[in-house]
Amino acid sequence: MKLTRAVLLCIPALLLFLQGCASTPKADPTPEELYAQGEVAFQKSRYETAVELWKRVRETFPEPELAAKAEIGIANAYFLNHDYIEAGAAYEDFRKLHPAHDLAQFALYRQGLASFNLITGIDTDQTPTKNALTLFESFIRQYPTSQYVARVQEKIADCRGKLAQYEIYVGRFYYRTDAYPAAIGRFERVLVDYPDYTGHDETLYYLGKAALEIRDREKGQSALTRLVREYPSSKYLGDARSLLSKL
Repeated sequence: MKLTRAVLLCIPALLLFLQGCASTPKADPTPEELYAQGEVAFQKSRYETAVELWKRVRETFPEPELAAKAEIGIANAYFLNHDYIEAGAAYEDFRKLHPAHDLAQFALYRQGLASFNLITGIDTDQTPTKNALTLFESFIRQYPTSQYVARVQEKIADCRGKLAQYEIYVGRFYYRTDAYPAAIGRFERVLVDYPDYTGHDETLYYLGKAALEIRDREKGQSALTRLVREYPSSKYLGDARSLLSKL
């Protein structure tokens, strides 16, 4: 049987096609290759892609140091993508899995920052503030000579200030609603719990007024006198003096 010229011309192409079909399938990327791909995505701020790739690294059960690099990378990617809840959980997982790792203190620092970045305002739930404060205080205890100590101490002061403001905010609410004993309790507690807060002129002012509302002259006079003595430039100074002059 004679083959036409067209058929003869097609034979080489057909052979190449069949050879391609019979070739060995491309091998899956190694954990090292996946990590490198994740690093490229991370450097390009493609954080979600980086997380996906580094999770695949972790699923391959690589050698311990590569696993640790992938895990801290996942946490960092979440953090820089502003996914602070996920970041906090990932940093905590890293610390639990690698408590003696060189990056454990960095993970605790970033875990505290993740909680700190979830704080919204003094008139909302303060759970993130309390969590951040707990983590930062734990950091100081565990790593007292760390390079992050100064920054952590600033955050601790900030957290304590926010918690003090929240207590004062609640106390003022009680004061406005004529719940004077409850207001007094809040104001007195914030003075004891946060003695280093710099805005206690407001605390003393409303404590004094609330006390006078229930005719506790001694407590009212004590609070207002302390305000005048310790906060000579306070915006409440004039009103405080006026109230004292009527006692």
